[in-house]
Amino acid sequence: MESRLDRLEAVQAMLLGIGQISTGCTDITDFVGAVHRALGRIMYAANFYVALSDRTEHTVRFVYYVDERDAAPDPQEKLPLASPEQSPTAWVIMNRRNLVMTKDESAAHRVDGHAWGRGTRAEQWMGCPLLDHQHQALGAIVLQSYSPEHTYSEEDQALFSLIANHVSNALQGIQSVDRLERAVHERTALLAHEVAERRRAEAVQHALYEIANLSASAVDAEMLSGNLHNIISELMVADNFLIALYHPDTREFSIPYFVDQKHAEAPVKRFAYGVGMSSYILDSKQACLHDAASYARLVAERSMGEPLGSVEIASWMGAPMLVHDKPYGVIIVQSYDPAIVYTEADLELLAFMASHVAVAIARMQADRAVRVAKERLEQQNGALNAALTALRDAQTELVRQEKLASLGRLVAGVAHEINTPLGICVTATSHLVQELKLTREELAAGEMTEDSLEQFFDVLDQSLRIMTTNTQRAAALVRSFKQVAVDQSSDDIRSFDMKAYLAEVLLSLQPRLKGRPVKVEVDCPEEIVLDSFPGAVSQIVTNLVMNSLVHGFTREQAGTIRIEVRLDGGQVWFEYCDDGAGMDQDTLAKLFDPFFTTRRGQGGSGLGAHIVYNLVTGPLGGSVKVDSAPGEGLRYRLRFPQSRKQVAVAA
Repeated sequence: MESRLDRLEAVQAMLLGIGQISTGCTDITDFVGAVHRALGRIMYAANFYVALSDRTEHTVRFVYYVDERDAAPDPQEKLPLASPEQSPTAWVIMNRRNLVMTKDESAAHRVDGHAWGRGTRAEQWMGCPLLDHQHQALGAIVLQSYSPEHTYSEEDQALFSLIANHVSNALQGIQSVDRLERAVHERTALLAHEVAERRRAEAVQHALYEIANLSASAVDAEMLSGNLHNIISELMVADNFLIALYHPDTREFSIPYFVDQKHAEAPVKRFAYGVGMSSYILDSKQACLHDAASYARLVAERSMGEPLGSVEIASWMGAPMLVHDKPYGVIIVQSYDPAIVYTEADLELLAFMASHVAVAIARMQADRAVRVAKERLEQQNGALNAALTALRDAQTELVRQEKLASLGRLVAGVAHEINTPLGICVTATSHLVQELKLTREELAAGEMTEDSLEQFFDVLDQSLRIMTTNTQRAAALVRSFKQVAVDQSSDDIRSFDMKAYLAEVLLSLQPRLKGRPVKVEVDCPEEIVLDSFPGAVSQIVTNLVMNSLVHGFTREQAGTIRIEVRLDGGQVWFEYCDDGAGMDQDTLAKLFDPFFTTRRGQGGSGLGAHIVYNLVTGPLGGSVKVDSAPGEGLRYRLRFPQSRKQVAVAA
């Protein structure tokens, strides 16, 4: 009895110890090791292991394994979790139940002729599941004995199950801490990587800034190349560095800059295209990375024609300097030291730098060409400059005239349209004057009757109604034309309702639409009010509609023009589309070019779309995109600010 009390006290002390150990231990293996040592003080525990499972990956990991017969597996290795019929450990985990078996019971359990489990068969095997608070399996804890003298009684089994329950609770806490530490570690590593990437990006950005400065200040290729070598050396090891410039007029390379640890000077200063790695790089039009073996194969296969310089390299990379596939040369960096081997990341960086150097060289060459051309022009008389100025003035004047012509066509159309109601009014007035004369004569002769007076009143009423209707129609046309005409000739900002203003513009265009089977649909909410340039809006709508009538539809062709306006966060989305003839991509690419038209001499000036583009991107401060295909009409998508008051203030 005393011995049993001592054992129970030891068990109680062990359970308290498990709780204390778990609070101060963050490593699962260390924790399970401490549990094993404590367990050995209350029962036979020479062979003991703990297996933890991962339900999502369906794997098992033996985090702690002590055995007299079998070697311990790697505690970090994740093994596939066997089926319950193949392994007693898997049986305990999958069924979440205790399992105690003898050697004979284990031997009798065979599936398809295979033994149950692996390793040396124990005299007695005892396993308990490790369960979380949701009764889900965390793994299994196992004791086994290879000696008949050491077996586990029912009391041992009950104590072991109790200990397994406490170990489960402790493991959950340790795993939570472990997961938290791993998350912190992973986040720290990620932040460190982000910091490194940001520093690298800042270094690259600084390098690009320096390259841009070089292209603006360097006067020759040698100065540019030397400073460029210093810039690239700050980003990678570049002890062996070469720049070769390509000359398309002679199809040759020149080497303005050469630094090499083995050679004081470049093997050649100028060589023909088709020789060496420079030609190989330009032929491929992409950056290349080679180690000693692949470089040796290129030399052996004579893929580069013939090598120039030393071939005893450890690592080599080269990048072409291209601008829109136009070659300007190559940059080559190589290493003779096996400890310095370039990576794909280095190659990407070199290619990135080479592309920007190509832009810098192209800019320098363009600046040099501009300076030469300017000096040549300055040596000539001022006729060319005057002609250029005259041409620009003519272009500006033509654009202005096109705007005035558009307004003139609007005037002509409105004038023609007003003639009809005014003519009706004149006719009605003349008829009324004649009727009045006849009535007066009848009255003077004393022949006036009640019927004749009623007839006169009927004529008077009908004539006045005709005159009222037609004068109102003419007044509406004049009012619409007046507002649109004033706006088109004015550069002032004012507040206007978009839907009402579109109605006025389209009313002023009605004479151009009259007689054409083309209908105009407008989808614009009531509440859109703009503080902008109404003249620009009216000119844009006028030009788009006229372009559709001239280019999109034949005279007798039916069609639809749709205008849709939306407001989104202070930006006006204006979409204009027709279902007319459309245009191919080549024509679409020239749509906004000045004086480009497919109807020269047939009503097309080539300035309508050009003026639309300038008005959208200029006064309205927006952008314009256009889509089209043959037979699918034309779609303009305009976007511009709702308010341009700040423009007036800034001006």
